[in-house]
Amino acid sequence: MSSSQPGTARPVVLKFGGSSLADLDKVRAVARVVAARAERQPVVVVVSAMGATTRELLARAEALTDTPTPRELDMLLSTGERASMALVALAIGARGVPVVSLTGSQCGIITDHRHGNARVLEVRPYRLLDELADGRVVVVGGFSGVSYRRDVTTIGRGGSDTTAVALAAALDADCEIYSDVDGVYSADPSVVPGARRFDAIDADTMLALSRAGARVLHAQAVALAAERGIALYARRADGRGGQTEIRTNPAHAAPAVRAVATANPVHTVTVRAAGGWATRLPVIGRLGLSFVRAREDTLFALWMPGRTSDPASERAAITALAHESGVEVTVGPARGLVSIIAPRAEQTPEFFEALAAASAAVGVRLEELVTDARTVGAVVPSDLTKALAAAVHERVAVPASACGRFPTDPA
Repeated sequence: MSSSQPGTARPVVLKFGGSSLADLDKVRAVARVVAARAERQPVVVVVSAMGATTRELLARAEALTDTPTPRELDMLLSTGERASMALVALAIGARGVPVVSLTGSQCGIITDHRHGNARVLEVRPYRLLDELADGRVVVVGGFSGVSYRRDVTTIGRGGSDTTAVALAAALDADCEIYSDVDGVYSADPSVVPGARRFDAIDADTMLALSRAGARVLHAQAVALAAERGIALYARRADGRGGQTEIRTNPAHAAPAVRAVATANPVHTVTVRAAGGWATRLPVIGRLGLSFVRAREDTLFALWMPGRTSDPASERAAITALAHESGVEVTVGPARGLVSIIAPRAEQTPEFFEALAAASAAVGVRLEELVTDARTVGAVVPSDLTKALAAAVHERVAVPASACGRFPTDPA
């Protein structure tokens, strides 16, 4: 690796998810990508745990106790990323590239003290900058940091994405997210085979997609990138296909797009508290719920489990937190969510019409609607989610001649 060029070039943060590191051959493939990039600029690599490591660690904990404490779970789960970062660093070093692995705490990621769902408060990148200045690639274990009480904390769902964005913000770097898909599509390609990739998408629409169940990028990471003005690029880990740029700079606006998001399973959650829900807002905000709406003393919301950890553990954590705080939580049966994502969705009658027509065409009974400024969604039986998503996509998508871009919607 050149000692002069990378030292003067702008750094880049590359994040690789667990599916991109599922076995040693994939680890070696990631090392090849990183080594090539390090020839041109300083590189920070953020890694998730390999494959199903997190689920396996959770299963071991639950085999020992029905009620694992959040602090010890954080200590346990953070080891998955630590193993991954060390293996990736070894593979990069084997290619003759100077490299060092660092935990979230070692590279200065400071969080609050909420175990299992911590928020990044600040990044103190002094060790990171020193290592880059010495010409090393830095491999960081994502998903975890250290609290102001000096405890290991995990950042929650999408934690490695958030780690990558936080480091990019601290280094004034771009951030590239690598996974098993080559960008953001108009629907999940595994659910809707006709889905098309976007070349670019604005951060607000990407945030709405993530909140509605799209798995390419996590909502917390997208929100942080938008707040800090960080450019995000979603790419495929093996280098095949294209990419999607998630634009946050209003001077270079991305085209307005329409997309369909699916989440399966989702659960309707009812939250009640003595004295009314307003007295328990701090606790309710920690439950990880979506599309929250209130009526008198009751909150109604959706819970989307299983994004990065075991659904049973997530449910147990929600129930335990609610019980400790005097909040009554009732979790409904598993269902599916199909959402149309577009600018001004909630104010566009054609999207409601498309949802109604699609549900009639496939024989789906709409059970509940969820809406916000960019979302019109329907909760439906789980086994009909895929059919409804395909039918909705057919009604809101544009012709294939658009080359993956939707035209800008009229003002």
